[in-house]
Amino acid sequence: MKLTKTLLASTALTVAAAGAFAEGHGMADSMTLVSWGGAYQASQQKAYVEPYLAMNEGISSTWDESSAEAVAKLRAMNEAGNITWDLVDVEAADAIRLCDEGLAMEIDHDEMLAAAPDGTEASDDFGDSIVSDCFIPQIVFSTTVGYRTDLVGDTPPTSICALFDTETYPGKRALNKRPLANVEWALLCDGVAKDDIYDVLSTDEGQDRALAKLDTIKDQVVWWSAAAETPQLLADGEVVMGSTYNGRLFAAIAEQGQPIGMLWDAQMLDFDGWVVPEGLPEDRLARVMDFLNFATDTQRLADQAAYISYGPARASSAPLVGLHAELGIEMAPHMPTDPANAKNVFVTQYEFWADYRDDIDAKFQAWLAQ
Repeated sequence: MKLTKTLLASTALTVAAAGAFAEGHGMADSMTLVSWGGAYQASQQKAYVEPYLAMNEGISSTWDESSAEAVAKLRAMNEAGNITWDLVDVEAADAIRLCDEGLAMEIDHDEMLAAAPDGTEASDDFGDSIVSDCFIPQIVFSTTVGYRTDLVGDTPPTSICALFDTETYPGKRALNKRPLANVEWALLCDGVAKDDIYDVLSTDEGQDRALAKLDTIKDQVVWWSAAAETPQLLADGEVVMGSTYNGRLFAAIAEQGQPIGMLWDAQMLDFDGWVVPEGLPEDRLARVMDFLNFATDTQRLADQAAYISYGPARASSAPLVGLHAELGIEMAPHMPTDPANAKNVFVTQYEFWADYRDDIDAKFQAWLAQ
């Protein structure tokens, strides 16, 4: 029986009793949180961590920016019997993998997370964003493409296939050093119908076809591992266009005033959220659950949208999204889910990537090394 279920059974934990539970078990006075660095992590720090620490004197937190390697690192920690992370931010597909492998703890969302202000239970408020029993959703984001407005001539790109059009848009591209998004876009721009992408990608032939399309621009690609790299490469003029998360591009455009445009075509919509590593000591688990109850409530998720252009995963948070905390601009039009931005989107197939990720990753990395 998982630790979550044991604790629930032994304490009859409810949201109202979360504080009493934590006190009864004793809470750790520190947390190690894992995220992605850059503007996104900064938004978490401002919206969640700083207010929580202000309410809990004597508590400290540290960040580890290893979310891109979360699955591999949690596997290694589990094998070594030494879990050093307390709370990990991951994409939805990775949450499914970690849950299936018993590396993330199952969560009773209605018992352990705050209800909406009108009493709607958390599971109904989060809705379809709960893609796994271990996943605590935070945001809706997208992987999309930014471009240098002064390097694309008089005809800015409007199609994702501009990535592969080096004649019209010469220059280097920046792409993620992982297959997700790259292989979908490659197949789309090689003529595969959008509705058939994942059927094709489930075959060896389809995977090879995607890599063959990427081969056509491979010598023009700068491969990134951290999402903050693309905005910097664009700002420095080292690439003409590149993929990253929409919030990183928003920060470069709106906050830094860089000459960058955003291409929303075929953006890859996805959910991001927390998982709790399986096997935490009780004092660390008590601290994490106390923090999660605070950090995922309706107001806190809306607060994060005041710092970065990611949509909150709770339905009750959406009406509370207003102005940027520092710039004073309306944030809603900068969200990936805004109707003007969502005319042609991919919704990442989480179950597909949970099933095929290891195999396609291995093939992609072997291709990169060629």
